[in-house]
Amino acid sequence: MLSARREDGEFVVSVTDDGVGGASEAGGSGLRGLADRVAAHGGTLQIESRPGGGTVLRAEMPCGS
Repeated sequence: MLSARREDGEFVVSVTDDGVGGASEAGGSGLRGLADRVAAHGGTLQIESRPGGGTVLRAEMPCGS
């Protein structure tokens, strides 16, 4: 599932899947590069990915008014 919205002055993008989980920035999966790109825009990337439980990525970036 993909969602994108403006929330409290930030642009928030969430991506959720029901895969096998276990994703990590350190795993060479490209998530480190994605986190770097979000940070370059003054934002943060949160990753929740328990093995067997799918993955949720949430990027929050400042958004002009």
